[in-house]
Amino acid sequence: MDSGRAQIVERGVLTAPDETWDVAVRRAEVIGRLAAGPRVGWAAADAAAAELGLSRRQVYVLLGWWRAGEGVVSDLLPRRSSGGRRLGRVPAAVETVMVEVIRSRYLNRQRRSVAAVYREVVRRCRAGGLPVPARNTLARRIEVLDPAAAAAAREGADGARRLRSAGGEPPSIEGLLQQVQIDHTPVDLEVVDEWHRLPIGRPYVTAAIDVASRCVVGLVVTLEAPSALSAGLCLAHTVCDKRLWLERLGMEAVAWPMSGKPQEIYVDNAAEFRSEALRRGCAQHGITLAYRPKGMPHFGGVIERLIGTMMQMVHELPGTTFSNAAERGSYDSQASAVLTVAELNRWLALAVAAYHGQVHATLGQTPAGRWAEGVAAGGRPATVTSETAFLVDFLPVIRRALRRTGFTVDHVQYYSDVLKPWIARRDRLEKFVLRRDPRDISRICVLDPDGHAYLAVPYRTLSRPPISVWEQRAAIARLRQDGRAQVDENALFAMVEQMRQITETAAAKTRRARREVERRSAPPAPRAASPAPPPPTSPPAEGCADDEPVRPFEVIEQW
Repeated sequence: MDSGRAQIVERGVLTAPDETWDVAVRRAEVIGRLAAGPRVGWAAADAAAAELGLSRRQVYVLLGWWRAGEGVVSDLLPRRSSGGRRLGRVPAAVETVMVEVIRSRYLNRQRRSVAAVYREVVRRCRAGGLPVPARNTLARRIEVLDPAAAAAAREGADGARRLRSAGGEPPSIEGLLQQVQIDHTPVDLEVVDEWHRLPIGRPYVTAAIDVASRCVVGLVVTLEAPSALSAGLCLAHTVCDKRLWLERLGMEAVAWPMSGKPQEIYVDNAAEFRSEALRRGCAQHGITLAYRPKGMPHFGGVIERLIGTMMQMVHELPGTTFSNAAERGSYDSQASAVLTVAELNRWLALAVAAYHGQVHATLGQTPAGRWAEGVAAGGRPATVTSETAFLVDFLPVIRRALRRTGFTVDHVQYYSDVLKPWIARRDRLEKFVLRRDPRDISRICVLDPDGHAYLAVPYRTLSRPPISVWEQRAAIARLRQDGRAQVDENALFAMVEQMRQITETAAAKTRRARREVERRSAPPAPRAASPAPPPPTSPPAEGCADDEPVRPFEVIEQW
């Protein structure tokens, strides 16, 4: 991202209260479906109005907001009324009260009745000086709740089971990108660094597969453990055209046309898939985030099979660790490692292209063929033009107060002139929403107080080198081990520099040692033929034939 006024549009994804956000998500489900058609008649508008508890006119207003915006949830966040007649029968403040009371009083294991919930709505509205809604208004809000989710909240898993399909069969998926399964795994391979070609460990791969076509739509290799960032990077790779990524790898000739925004991503229950950034990022872009039922791993069988197939192919590469120690035996994975992360990415791109061209046993045709059929039937899926603007919604979230010197995040200061208008009134502002890419913390993305755009803010000291959050944390830990109770920015970057120098020195020593071992273990070069020795002037030694001269250094030369 560029410094200065570089903006990435963001309209309240994290600034909206949970109750207001839930209202917008529900509106987006209904209005997004309605806007898919070329014309919205009165009958369709009335059906949507009944579903949302709004008037027909309000439905057309929301439809206009959706089409004028970017087709994301935040386009439908409730807005302040400008006054006037017939602008909605339920004020936004009353709507917020109803949503909160339904969440806290209705959706819990005490299972209160609608009448009891309504009495609480009346009490809160009167206490706040708000108009009291009719009871049937509240009843309509409850009726549109998802029955299975409501039963799970009120009765637990056993109560919700009767509302779900019996058996253990995953739901049928027909359309392209209707469901994309995502998962992580450590790669069964040791990789080497770009500069010294020394082993640096096993990377992780995050893969995404389209269930309908069995096409790989996203793939990311990282050296860090799986996290919300890994999922965001994989989603960004999924929704963007892959030609630019292939060009950066020098793989322009590889065909990988499978890209687009999924309707639903299907993941397991790991912590990295339950982060605030991932949940709200998916909601912002209209992507449903669904979790596998606990105790039913076969619901994610499509991605599990893909990962298993990929690892079997990786076992053919030099430096593989195989699946376990018994299978690896005496094979030295680190000594055999030759591929860098970039080279592994190139190899995987070729492997994916080959996989797309092979007949899939379940489909009875190639994944590429099924994808082409889906495109011909329903059109090419929509892609995202700016990977950076998309990815920022999935970066880890930090909240900090603004000070005269800018922001301080983990002992590092960030400042830009774009902060000056807010510094003067910082005492009246709440904490800012910041996002930071853990791979490079040299700048942060700051959401403006109105929630309209992110601004890129660099280090306050621009001469500082870019570092990763993992280097930063390691340096802080080392400083505290050395007895420093207070960690300052100068000490932090000095420690990072020392750690990098130690790594460089160790790598150089290791490189020299490996070259020496290779030199000693290499077979001797063939010696040039020497002239035949002169005939002996003395009788041959005892035990030698007359025609076999004595060569006292022959054994030493062979050794």
